[in-house]
Amino acid sequence: MHESKRAARRALLEARTAMPGAARAAADVATWKSLRDFLIEAVDEGATVAAYRPFGAEPGSALEPELPERLAVVYRVIVPVLLPDNDLAWERVSGETAQEEPGRPEPEQAGGPPRIEDAAAVIVPGLAVSHDGMRLGRGGGSYDRALARVGPGVPVVALLRDGEFGVEVPAEPHDRPVTGVITPSKGFVSLR
Repeated sequence: MHESKRAARRALLEARTAMPGAARAAADVATWKSLRDFLIEAVDEGATVAAYRPFGAEPGSALEPELPERLAVVYRVIVPVLLPDNDLAWERVSGETAQEEPGRPEPEQAGGPPRIEDAAAVIVPGLAVSHDGMRLGRGGGSYDRALARVGPGVPVVALLRDGEFGVEVPAEPHDRPVTGVITPSKGFVSLR
């Protein structure tokens, strides 16, 4: 199982890296528009949205301003911080902070640190997602642990490149499914 996941990760990462920069940028704009439209329908303005900061050739990595800052104009955005045990803690990024210093988290609020349990929607990275919602991540299990704490009915959406949805994903008992995906050509696809 582990070797098949490693091989799948390798092939998917190679395909992403081989995608020309201009094509990635156009795909990221299409993905952003679909994500924005989905969130307008699914989440109230000002609600907490858990997101991530795309890097390398990940969907959304070519966006300026970056994904969390775009979302922070409308929502309370939290982004993950990797802990030594590979679990995730969360920190808030504000729209005002984002305009001054991109990526700088806001200090903890009086109510304690941000928690994924408070998210009205969760946007996750992934390398591939099967038709039944199984997500292939990078292999640390960090998001699977965090998704175990997400409330029932909360949308969990993976951002993917075209060709990464509907592929066979080897699943293990600890793997957590997503409830939807967004790709540049298909837009939002619900898996509920």
